[in-house]
Amino acid sequence: MNLKKIKFLILPITIISLTLMLNGCTTPVKKTVNKETKTTKYPSDVIPFMDEWKILLGDGRTTDKLANYDAKDFFYVANDGKTDWVVYKTPNSGITSRTSSNTRTELGQKKHWIPEVGGKLTGSLKVMHVSTSGDARVAASYSVVVGQIHSDEGHENEPLKIFYKKFPGHKKGSIFWNYEINTKGDNSKRWDFSSAVWGNDMSAIGTSPTSYPEEPKDGIELGEEFNYEVNVHKGIMYLTFKSEGHPTVKFTKDLLKSEFTSSKIPQQIETLYASIGRDGVERENAYAGEIQYFKQGAYNQTNGKNPEDNIVWSTGSETYNGNIDKQYANGCYTEVWFKTATVGESTDPNKK
Repeated sequence: MNLKKIKFLILPITIISLTLMLNGCTTPVKKTVNKETKTTKYPSDVIPFMDEWKILLGDGRTTDKLANYDAKDFFYVANDGKTDWVVYKTPNSGITSRTSSNTRTELGQKKHWIPEVGGKLTGSLKVMHVSTSGDARVAASYSVVVGQIHSDEGHENEPLKIFYKKFPGHKKGSIFWNYEINTKGDNSKRWDFSSAVWGNDMSAIGTSPTSYPEEPKDGIELGEEFNYEVNVHKGIMYLTFKSEGHPTVKFTKDLLKSEFTSSKIPQQIETLYASIGRDGVERENAYAGEIQYFKQGAYNQTNGKNPEDNIVWSTGSETYNGNIDKQYANGCYTEVWFKTATVGESTDPNKK
């Protein structure tokens, strides 16, 4: 074949190839969609009341924009095979609020109220983990607060803290709630009175750093669901606790008139607080007229402070110098899962 014929054949082939290449560049590419890919589910998808709250995380971050928000390792959604839950997780040592030594991943209610007006908070939850390090002599060791009423003025004390506590090696833990006196005068004398729901109250402690009291027979296990209702109506706090297989337990507490105005303090307080000089009395009108708000989540009560400085609240737990990853890897954290929760106006407990 002569040179002219070769050139004649090559030219159209080249044109055709270039045309195909250009058409290929402009043809849309069809993306393969993985049908198994799941969209992210946020805590606000599980419990829609998140617009009522702000949050403080265990690493010190805070936000009041909780719609479509989560935070890896602190605040997110998990599924137990049947149900979606909102997870609150926090280490023994991180960054916390100005009024506390303890870390938290915890909601704080935006709306404030006084006891005379009141409000209602509910939660259905299960505690999945509490710190496995601490000092058994310290009442706060191995515990987490899962719901609160917090004052926003005066001494900024807490008329309610709902606890879960389980000692290492025990299968069952205790649910109890504490009332902190709104101290008359110097608040350094304040103390908490603790009431058992299932299991023991806060005063059940060990005789040495590693000796534990007897396991409660009627306690709650890790992963066992329970729920609470906190209804403050016209100055009276009504508490209801329920869990399948356990008796329903109810309490009533007047937040407008104190029962702790005498210098004769309860024996529980003398036993727990004598060594740290907490023997105050409460003002006669308790929390009357004082601004309050609800809190809910995981408020870790275990910290790395020296027990010899405060044998009630300084738990001496391992904190790995604040390294959160190491704390999580070695059981030095708390984790609480909520399935449902509500917040709103109080209701008359005498009306169905």
